[in-house]
Amino acid sequence: MYFNFPFLSYISIFWFFIAHYTNFYDVHRYTHYTRLIKLLLSQFFVFGLAFLSYFTLFREGEIISNQSLIFILIFSFVSFFKFFIFYVQKKYRNKNKDFKKIVLFGDINSAEKLELLFNDRNNFGYEFYGFFSRKEYDSKKYLGPMKEGFNFVVENKIEEIYCDPAHFSDRYLIKVRQFSEKFDIELKFLPESKAIYSKDFTLEYLGTVPVLKPKPLPFEKIETHFIKRVFDLIFSLSVCILVLSWLIPILWIIVKSESKGPLFFKQKRDGLDGKQFYCYKIRSMVVNDEADKISATKNDPRITKIGAFLRKSSIDELPQFFNVLFGNMSVVGPRPHINVQNEKYANEIDNYLLRNSVKPGITGLAQISGFRGEVTKKSDIKNRVRLDVFYIENWSFFLDVKIVVKTFLNFFNREEKAY
Repeated sequence: MYFNFPFLSYISIFWFFIAHYTNFYDVHRYTHYTRLIKLLLSQFFVFGLAFLSYFTLFREGEIISNQSLIFILIFSFVSFFKFFIFYVQKKYRNKNKDFKKIVLFGDINSAEKLELLFNDRNNFGYEFYGFFSRKEYDSKKYLGPMKEGFNFVVENKIEEIYCDPAHFSDRYLIKVRQFSEKFDIELKFLPESKAIYSKDFTLEYLGTVPVLKPKPLPFEKIETHFIKRVFDLIFSLSVCILVLSWLIPILWIIVKSESKGPLFFKQKRDGLDGKQFYCYKIRSMVVNDEADKISATKNDPRITKIGAFLRKSSIDELPQFFNVLFGNMSVVGPRPHINVQNEKYANEIDNYLLRNSVKPGITGLAQISGFRGEVTKKSDIKNRVRLDVFYIENWSFFLDVKIVVKTFLNFFNREEKAY
């Protein structure tokens, strides 16, 4: 009687929403049965409240027996299949199938600890290849010095790297993390006791062995992309309807009256994952062949009189709200550079290509911090990249709002590099 579309839609939405926050589907090879029981109880306790609220809001006064029966059926069905799939996977791994390939960066003591663990707990489904170390060891599991580790991981398609941080400098640990992110390899640390409660990591246990796993960055979470996209659509639609709808005809008359050429200027830029897209602007220069090779400079003779005002006020950037609607850009993010600059800085500046891990933005943290416009010295681009990476690693919705507000306030200030 209750299996209608509104009811199924309601419980499905709430189920996945609750599952996200209870980590109901966060089950690993090393997860214990007791963990499954805790997940089921926490999931169904909250889901039960949402389930019963449906009848309170929309079916008040009807018989409660059917409600209880439906809830019991859902609980039994989900519990049975969760345990059944978990059991089948464990049995499958016990037959030496579906093993994850792992290596250790550390010393022989940590290697022996991991080897013993994975030999005793074969149902975890891990194949321990061996370890790389700064010292040479007379051991079958010793694979070589550290400098050979990265090549071995790539060539043998290793899926997880365990690292003992007690034996390496912070600089080398950063290098290992960057390598694992680049090749999409899971990285875990065998912590010292003082590091167990680090805010940047989550503590897990492989049997009795504590393991630290780096917390996911904001843009590795689905909800981040959802929140940003909703904000982008609402904000850019508002600008297009309330501002661009009447401003573009006026700009068309003014720009065309001063110089020949189209109203809009489009140029290929790097987008998400380095994919090229056409970035739109109001044309602020005379038509020239150097636009794709040389960015604007102070007192640039190519800039028209009205173009100077458009660039000073950033009005020339407003058509990029169309890029946001198309999904090429975001309201806030790292500013996209011309292709010539990308080729130059990718080889010169550390972490430059990390900027491509998110959509480029109309404005960004670097721009409101004074690092917009022309790059006159190397420190300019270094600081711009530093702030872009900080934004990517520390994103929040309120940070986006702060950047948008600061960008609007900067409209009334005379910025030195607004040309």
